[in-house]
Amino acid sequence: MEIDEVVTIGPGTSRKLGLAVDLGTSKVAGYLVNLDNSRVLAAKAIPNPQVCYGEDVVSRIYRAIKSPADSLRLQQLAVEALNQLVTGLCEAADAGTGEIVEAVVVGNSAMHHLLLRLPVKQLAYSPFVLAVRDAMDVKAWDIGLHIAPGAYVHMLPNIAAFVGGDHVAMLLAIGATLVKGVGIALDIGTNTEVSLLDNGRIYTVSCASGPAFEGGHIKHGMRAGSGAIERLAIKDDNVQYQTIDNTPPTGLCGSGALDAVAQLYLAGVLDDGGRMTPKHPRVRVFERQREFVLVTEEEREGRPAITITQKDVRELQLAKGAIRAGIQVLLDETGHSEEEIREVVIAGAFGSYINIDSAVAIGMLPSLPLSSFRQVGNAAGTGAKLALVSRSKRAEAQNIASGVHYIELAATANFKQTFVQASYLGRYRMINGERREICQ
Repeated sequence: MEIDEVVTIGPGTSRKLGLAVDLGTSKVAGYLVNLDNSRVLAAKAIPNPQVCYGEDVVSRIYRAIKSPADSLRLQQLAVEALNQLVTGLCEAADAGTGEIVEAVVVGNSAMHHLLLRLPVKQLAYSPFVLAVRDAMDVKAWDIGLHIAPGAYVHMLPNIAAFVGGDHVAMLLAIGATLVKGVGIALDIGTNTEVSLLDNGRIYTVSCASGPAFEGGHIKHGMRAGSGAIERLAIKDDNVQYQTIDNTPPTGLCGSGALDAVAQLYLAGVLDDGGRMTPKHPRVRVFERQREFVLVTEEEREGRPAITITQKDVRELQLAKGAIRAGIQVLLDETGHSEEEIREVVIAGAFGSYINIDSAVAIGMLPSLPLSSFRQVGNAAGTGAKLALVSRSKRAEAQNIASGVHYIELAATANFKQTFVQASYLGRYRMINGERREICQ
């Protein structure tokens, strides 16, 4: 039973606006929407200021467990980011913050719990349980969000300890329950969620892919910003690259690092185990480890060269191995083979920009025809917008979350063996936990 409630009071000419937010681990993306016609009036993304407490959610969870003061500060930082978005979006749309009468926020389970000041200790220890799984509606003022005084914030439901409302939103956006045959849906980030879609049934795992694909733990890694190398190719002794904004190179973002590993592997500089060999004039030893020079000191007018090191390669192998192992576990658990996959949907900021050829070449993604892959951008944000303007979509999101078959990755049979095999480079099929190379 719905109860009428005054949310705000304003002139008759006031617009009814809504806010949709994807509260990500590294980035917070917001959309200002006219609720009368569902039109997006403004969009904006900012870094998540919680990064000062750790690049990954596990680090932030442990900080919150250890210190109540840190837990409070993590919540405050999340709200500060939301309010910064509100201000920027309203300025862009020439709107008042009081015109926002409804909000939908999606995020992984840790971000959800930290924002709402829910306990997070149980997320860090087995059996990894949620404090709240179902959708929630909370007053904006209760969390400190500066929109209409009586406005509610709708939080989409969670699935498991490390699969939250952002993945539910992504599944909602792509129509996961309507997919015919076998499909794979990935939302790639510091924590990557992978779902296998099987004629209306959804099976999901969470992969700790780490920050490497966002430039973290990489010697010359950086987030996708001006000067970041985002595309890269090796032609004989030359390196060709493209930077964001076409400015002089300052480092490697995730897509550039992925290209670099693929190109080094295809050029024979890396073997299938990821070991860097001295088979190229650009390979050198620096501080007792091999590295490949992508941009020389001379090209950078005397500044340090931009390189990819043996340690960088290992970091990227761990990240790509986690994702491929997650896909394989889902196939094994449901009795399907890679050949049955009709489509792979790739979401997330990183997933939007990766070179699919490179991801397939190093074995991060199954060796399927390129037409089988679809990159959909920030599908979590799209799902949040759908839930903002439609009550029926909120109900659909709840049904999706309730119907997902969640699989604890590390608890599956042969996971360790699968992960080790999935960390190798190259095109291969995984059969009974063993790699079988595919001739290129």
